[in-house]
Amino acid sequence: MTGLRQRMQEIARERFGWTALKPGQAEAIQAVVAGRDVLVVMPTGYGKSAVYQVAAHLLDGPTLVISPLIALQADQVRHLERASGEGSAVAVNSSHTDRANERSWEAVASGEAEFVFLAPEQLAKPEVVDELATLGVSLVVVDEAHCVSSWGHDFRPDYLRLGAAIEALGRPRVVALTATGSAPVREEIIERLGLRDPRVLVGGFDRPNIHLAVVRHEDQAAKERAIIETAVEAARPALVYVATRADTERFAERFGEEGLRAAFYHGGMPARARRQVHEAFLADEIELVVATSAFGMGVDKPNVRTIVHGDVTESIDAYYQEVGRGGRDGEATAATLHYRPEDLGLRAFFASGRPREDRVRAVAAALSAGDAPRSGRDVAEALALPTRAVTAILNMLVEADAATAVEGGVLVLGELPGDTALALVDEVVERRRRIDESRLAMIRGYAETTRCRRAYLLEYFGDAVTAPCGNCDTCDRGSAYESDEGGAEGEYRLDQAVRHREWGDGRVMSIEPDRITVFFDEEGYRVLSLAAVREGGLLTAS
Repeated sequence: MTGLRQRMQEIARERFGWTALKPGQAEAIQAVVAGRDVLVVMPTGYGKSAVYQVAAHLLDGPTLVISPLIALQADQVRHLERASGEGSAVAVNSSHTDRANERSWEAVASGEAEFVFLAPEQLAKPEVVDELATLGVSLVVVDEAHCVSSWGHDFRPDYLRLGAAIEALGRPRVVALTATGSAPVREEIIERLGLRDPRVLVGGFDRPNIHLAVVRHEDQAAKERAIIETAVEAARPALVYVATRADTERFAERFGEEGLRAAFYHGGMPARARRQVHEAFLADEIELVVATSAFGMGVDKPNVRTIVHGDVTESIDAYYQEVGRGGRDGEATAATLHYRPEDLGLRAFFASGRPREDRVRAVAAALSAGDAPRSGRDVAEALALPTRAVTAILNMLVEADAATAVEGGVLVLGELPGDTALALVDEVVERRRRIDESRLAMIRGYAETTRCRRAYLLEYFGDAVTAPCGNCDTCDRGSAYESDEGGAEGEYRLDQAVRHREWGDGRVMSIEPDRITVFFDEEGYRVLSLAAVREGGLLTAS
C-alpha cells in the first residue's frame, strides 16, 4: 500500500498542486482503488472532490460524476481542465447544443475525456444510460448525495433513480459525497444508492475559526433593522441568507442605499443573471450577496468573512452547510442567525403538499395498464398533465414501495387501484410532514439553546464534544459553561441505539443535563425529558 500512497501523493501534487492529502482523503482513495464503495461526509470546503479526482487517475475507464446543478458542473469541469488539460472533463446537459453534447460523448468514448458530468435527471433517460453502458465506466460519483435522503435538507426525487441506473451500468464502484452527514442521512444514502459494504469516512465538521451567534427578536421590524446593521458593520465579503425571493431583492436594495456593492440572487432569476452575480461575487466586484438557499453550491470563495441568516433554515444540515461557505481560508469569520420564533411557521408553510386526487388516480391507472416501465415524461404526455406533477407522484409511489425505479422509468409492483395509491401517497405526505416538523424542532433547539452552540452542532453530526468551544455567543456570555454539567453521561452515549415504547428504534443524537435528543426512523428527531424517560421507562437499549 506504500506504493499506492506514494502514487496518490504524486497525482495530488503534480496534477492538482496539493502538497499533501488531508485526513480522510487518502483513506477514501485507497478504499476506492481497492474496489470498495465509499461514503465521504466532510464539510463544505474540505476537499471531498479530491477523492474521486485522484482515484480516477488510478483506475481504467471513465468516471461518471452526477452533479445536481449545471453551474456547479461548469465550475468542476473548468477546475479539472486546469489540472488535467483541456478536454479532460466534459458535461452533458440541456445548456449545451445537441452537437456539443455529441462531441462530449465522443471525447469520453475515445479516452480523451476522463470525467463526464451529468445531472441526475439525465440518468432517467434510457438512451443516456445505454450510452454510458458502452463506455465501461469504472467509477460513479454521486455529488451532493444527501439529496437522495428524505431526512436530508435538499431531497430531490431524481436521485431516487440513481441506484437503478448504477446497476444498469454493471455496478461499478461508487463514491458518494456530501457535506450534510447526520447519522440518519448517512444511513439512507447507503440504502438508497445500494452501496455495498461501504467505507464511511466522517469528520472535519468543526470550523473553530467561525464565531457562531444567535440574536433573538420578538418584533419583525426590529429584526430587519438588526439584519441590516449586522451586515453593514460586518467584515466583507458577506452572504446574507433570507427565506423568500422578494426579501432578497428588498434587502439588496436597502444595502445599496447604505453604500454597499450588493446584489440579490434567487432561483427565479434567469440563468444568465444568476451566473453574472456568481462570477461578480467570486471576482470581488460585489461585496455582499443577499440570497435564498439557491446560492451556494460551487461557491469556492475562501475569504467570505461574514454569514448572516435573516431567517431560520429548514434544518441544521442546511444551516451548517451555508455557514460553511464562510472562512474557508481559516481566518476569523462571523456567522449570525437572526431568529424570531414565529419564523418557524414560514418554514412549515414551505412543506410538501398533497397532490391532486384525480392526478394520483390517473397516474396509478397509467402505471397499472402495462408491464413495462414508464417514465414521468411518457406518463405526463399520455395523460396531458405537467411532467413535474406526474414525476412527483411517481416518486411518492416509489417512496411508498408501491413501485420501483428501474432502467427506463418506474415499474409498478403488483396491482395499484386508485384508492390504494391515494392512501399510500397520503402516508408519504404525512411522513414528509413529520420530517419537516422534526427538522424544525432541531433548528429551534439550536437557536434557543444556552449550551455551547458549536457543541450542539457537532453532536448533531455525531462528533463528541468534551468542553465549550470559547468561540460562540453562549460561551461569550458564560451560559455554555453553566450548562456544561453533564447529567446523562453514563446513562446514554452519542450514537447509542435505543428503543422507545411507541416510536420504535432510535439513535441518540445529543445529550444535555436535562434532556436527550433521539432520532427515530419513522418519527424523526424527538427531544425527550430525562426525568420523563427515567420515570416512565420510555427508552431501553436495543
